[in-house]
Amino acid sequence: MLTPAVAADQLWLGQSAALIAAVRVEAATNSAEGKIAQMKIVILSSLSWSLVNFRGALIRQMVAAGHEVIACAPDGESGVVDTLKEWGVTFRVTPMSRAGTDVFADVRTLWNYWLLLRHERPDVLVAYTQKPIIYGGIAARMAGIASFFPIMSGLGYVFSSEAEGRKSLRRLVSRLYRAGVRKARCVFVFNGDDRREMLDNGIIDPGQMVQQVPGSGVDTSHYMEQPLPDGPLTFLMMGRLMRDKGVFEFVEAARQLRRSVPESRFLLLGRPETENPTGIPADALAAWEAEGLIGLLPETRDVRPVLGRAHVFVLPSYYREGLPRTILEALSSGRPVITTDMPGCREPIIPGVNGLLVPPRDPDALARAMISFAEQPGRIAAMGKAARDTAVRTYDVDLVNSMLLQTMGLVTVHPDGVRGDAAALTAAAA
Repeated sequence: MLTPAVAADQLWLGQSAALIAAVRVEAATNSAEGKIAQMKIVILSSLSWSLVNFRGALIRQMVAAGHEVIACAPDGESGVVDTLKEWGVTFRVTPMSRAGTDVFADVRTLWNYWLLLRHERPDVLVAYTQKPIIYGGIAARMAGIASFFPIMSGLGYVFSSEAEGRKSLRRLVSRLYRAGVRKARCVFVFNGDDRREMLDNGIIDPGQMVQQVPGSGVDTSHYMEQPLPDGPLTFLMMGRLMRDKGVFEFVEAARQLRRSVPESRFLLLGRPETENPTGIPADALAAWEAEGLIGLLPETRDVRPVLGRAHVFVLPSYYREGLPRTILEALSSGRPVITTDMPGCREPIIPGVNGLLVPPRDPDALARAMISFAEQPGRIAAMGKAARDTAVRTYDVDLVNSMLLQTMGLVTVHPDGVRGDAAALTAAAA
């Protein structure tokens, strides 16, 4: 007998499939001779680098499909702006306090978004990360923009266990989210847990169109399968250096493993989060490095060489993830993954096949999982092969982006399915 939660999820999947089909039929009906009319698309982000790093393939496919794209962020990094220009994309600076809670600063963000949308009058608005989704969605309603598509890449700190004692803040953010996505044509999520969380917190209504996609995808031709390195068994963790990403658990597991496997190595790569309430202090990082527990690596724009130095990727996060891009990059590189049995993290992992799942906040369990690779090193290569297969089969960026573009009505439905669209658009963008 189905539980109410399972029954609701199955109903959602059926409704979502029907609604997606309706969107595609509408797009096909409105198209002339199988071609989608050129549209103007505005994309709102909270960091310019993410436009290239996380949404670059999607943007290029939009341009290849013949659409005009305007990309927005609060910072205008010169290299990013130049890259976008090469792609034929217009860049606009949209001021924003990324991590601040200043009400007046957020009102200015809303005002700037409204001015932008009133001036550009886009056919489609796409937004990702918290503030662009909230204030972009509200501004879209104010400006009369009907086609708004938020990409919920994760609910973030407020909905994590770290913020359990801040229920008033959670209620406030939930109301803001609800105001932002209330008129969205479709809300994209990276895992089913996020949809249930949004329902429980009143962010969305049961009948609202929500589509789950396999994260932001990974460019499997860029993150190629790499041979395993020579030398001692090496574990790599990379991500934002925050407590709820599991940094302390990684360090404690390293401490335990060094006792039984003294030659093992542990690399930690990440961006300091000094403004985040769970950010790791610089003196703690320096102390761990001085103790010889970790090799601390500076943030880099190309993590492939670092992935090549590791045998196993580790992400012991208990943050409210969507679907971590770092996990997908590791899988695509042919690295088995140890991560937590948490929403988002567990999605791409088949335990014992391409990685291992451990309970959150449990450094002992994490250490045991890591030791298992030291005891059975032959598993690393076999699980690495399976990891690469998972990335190519399910999480390839072209597949993910074709799902997004079709649901947004920005490409025609190819008779061979989403792979056909992806292949055509990739060839056009090359």
